[in-house]
Amino acid sequence: MKDLVSILDGNTFLVSDRRGDIEPSFDFPTGLFSFDTRFLSSWILTLNGERLHALSIDEGESYRTRFFLAPGEPTHYLDAKASVIRSRAIGGSFDEELTVLNHSGEEVEFTLRIDIGADFADLFEIKHARQKRGRSKATVATDELRLTYRRDAFHRETVVSTSMPAQVDVAGMTFRIRIGRHGEWTTRLHVATVVYGARGEDIRATLPYGGSRNAEAIHTEQQQLIDRAPKLGCDCQPLAGAYRRSLNDLAALRYESIALGVRLLAAGLPWFMTLFGRDSIITSLQVLPFLPELIPPTIFMLAGLQGHRVDDFRDEEPGKILHELRYGETAGFEEQPHSPYYGSADSTPLFVILIDEYERWTGDVELVRRLEPTVRSALEWIDTYGDLLGTGYLWYQTRNPDTGLANQCWKDSWDGISYADGRMPGFPRATCELQGYAYDAKIRAARMAREFWNDPAYADRLEREAAELKQRFNRDFWIADREYYALALDADGRHVDALSSNIGHLLWSGIVDESRAGRIAEHLLGPRLFSGWGVRTLADDQGGYNPIGYHVGTVWPFDNSLIAWGLWRYGFREEAGQICDAMLAASRYFNGRLPEAFAGYERGLTDYPVEYPTACSPQAWSTGTPLLLLRVMLGLEPQGEHLIIDPAVPPGMGRIELLDIPGRWGRVDALGRSRTPEEEQQRRDG
Repeated sequence: MKDLVSILDGNTFLVSDRRGDIEPSFDFPTGLFSFDTRFLSSWILTLNGERLHALSIDEGESYRTRFFLAPGEPTHYLDAKASVIRSRAIGGSFDEELTVLNHSGEEVEFTLRIDIGADFADLFEIKHARQKRGRSKATVATDELRLTYRRDAFHRETVVSTSMPAQVDVAGMTFRIRIGRHGEWTTRLHVATVVYGARGEDIRATLPYGGSRNAEAIHTEQQQLIDRAPKLGCDCQPLAGAYRRSLNDLAALRYESIALGVRLLAAGLPWFMTLFGRDSIITSLQVLPFLPELIPPTIFMLAGLQGHRVDDFRDEEPGKILHELRYGETAGFEEQPHSPYYGSADSTPLFVILIDEYERWTGDVELVRRLEPTVRSALEWIDTYGDLLGTGYLWYQTRNPDTGLANQCWKDSWDGISYADGRMPGFPRATCELQGYAYDAKIRAARMAREFWNDPAYADRLEREAAELKQRFNRDFWIADREYYALALDADGRHVDALSSNIGHLLWSGIVDESRAGRIAEHLLGPRLFSGWGVRTLADDQGGYNPIGYHVGTVWPFDNSLIAWGLWRYGFREEAGQICDAMLAASRYFNGRLPEAFAGYERGLTDYPVEYPTACSPQAWSTGTPLLLLRVMLGLEPQGEHLIIDPAVPPGMGRIELLDIPGRWGRVDALGRSRTPEEEQQRRDG
């Protein structure tokens, strides 16, 4: 996405080239999108029949940008007698201001043309190169072009209007203008996106923000959110930049749910601008110490859509937490199962973990009591539908082999789970981190049962089951001659023996025997897994390793944040600090915005982390990564009515000061600093 420019407001976003143009594409989601539909697939500007080229781009806030353009080839820029400033903003709808400047000493006539098209493609149609099945129509009116798409009750519309007179045709608008010497001319284009409901009106009209707002309103709302976050003071510029960028992106990724009208976090631009179970939960865990008010809408939305029946098409089962919720045409006509889709085995235990962690930070006992039936149902799913083979482990195998996900752990690409030699195991599969999540969920649920549900017998049972799972897991998953845990068990109970980053999640969950934790830490920071920029998803000597493979050798920032948290939990503060330092160093090369993933090449090969070509950015759990790293470095841990602060700031990072940390204790400050060289030497000497 390096040569693309994006602006967003929640799940309404626009992706263009560096001229600001949108050209029809089924290779990558360029265009104007809202609620999984592309409302503009063509938006091409010409001046006197010539395409324009970028002189400079002012990428300001997340919701607006400005292009400075000139006609002709780059070698002729110095002779340009005209230029164009293209200013745009997004907020449910899309606005663009076009200003043509005449740099000559004479009056000049110009023909400005904007080619406009809307294919109304669903994101899945772009991803899988599918063709439309409905009917499109273009309607011309005075200074307005209306593009309409219908397929039975599915009805979407793009309405483009202009503030200056134009010749409008079914493919765009033409402006014939005369500009005096050294003068300028401006028009404002407004693009309304309409998502029609059963009553023939935009279903977003009843939402609090009405599906559309101006740039000032967006700026005010985002700034208010940022102002509520703790204030960071530090000596480390990459940390300061990443923290600031994360808060901005979190504010930008919030969107209004059609179902409840609440603000939720979209998972990532461009492919995942919607609610995801796993992504939303992990992002919530990362963000919780900083902006706890963002968490309840996600919790209640997931609870409200908890599975209640067996539905093979959607991989739905009673008690299961969803994987993904979509609003587009393919979901509506059941060509894809995402309405919602339940194809993840980890969302359910992670949901239980989030509810407990939320109460520990906020003291919101009422939420825990209100969701008692939901949590019990989730735990029941773990023990029944989740345990496909009756072995006491959490397994997965899709009920929908046609359009369901084969891999239902976080590494959900087709080759994400493999043996050390690169072969793929059959199904069902029980990946190691799923067992850690299930263990942690039971430990945490036992606390909630004992303290808030007045059910000590249930608490005792959960703790007993968790202890048995931990013992069983450490027996069955440990590969003794290699001294690490298997990535998974196959259907025959054999080790899927690849060395992967998943073992770091085990530390976070607490399922690792203390006697083995040190060896796991060594593997995670050893040269096979640790690239110097972070922990790779797969060790570089494994058969399936590929440094630019989606889940088989890249470095994922969110993955590293959980690994750092796990290392901290087991007392490996220096190792946790190494990961924090590497991630923050990498963030400098992405302007503070860590992407979904980047390549796993050894740090010694390049002076910078190599981009993964189709990584989402911003992506919610990458956006949350600097926040969780900050928590780890300051050693923030809620304990009853108090916040424990036990800093372990990496060498060379200097002072870190976080002010007004919210929680059940009110607002507190935390201060940490890295050791001086003299202190570090004294520590090493003993």
